[in-house]
Amino acid sequence: MSDNDRDPSRAPGQESVWRFPRPAVAEASERWIRIEHRGVLVADTRRAVRTLETSHPPSWYLPPDDLSPGLLRRSERRSFCEWKGYAVYWDLTIGAEVLRDVAWSYPEPTPAFAVLRDHVAFYAGPLDTCTVDGEQVVPQPGGFYGGWITSDLVGPFKGIPGSMGW
Repeated sequence: MSDNDRDPSRAPGQESVWRFPRPAVAEASERWIRIEHRGVLVADTRRAVRTLETSHPPSWYLPPDDLSPGLLRRSERRSFCEWKGYAVYWDLTIGAEVLRDVAWSYPEPTPAFAVLRDHVAFYAGPLDTCTVDGEQVVPQPGGFYGGWITSDLVGPFKGIPGSMGW
């Protein structure tokens, strides 16, 4: 019996976020990730790392060499993840526009997430274009979470109303 036979909400080729692991994991990916804002290329890579956690769409962490230089500046914001450790946040500046705290990274991640060191993830909502393999993503609901939803994922996704206790 295939996974799709056991989970009728999934079409062939789709992943259910309810089959993602807990605790979270990070895995390298060759999928094409591209970010643009106001006609400026922010990032373009096939060397991303995606984090997977039960009920969340993946967050995509991009290597610093694949980000356009000079667009990010570190902000004062900090947060803590029980799996990855302490995060720092980044503002994106394009011309006179500043998108505050639109990205984050882990300069000293926990050993299980060492692959994320200095990689940068972005919230999709404030940006004009965030794509995975050419498909425009939908931001994970809830404001705090940074997952990117694509058509190959099935939810429901953490962040929707009523999901706080998940």
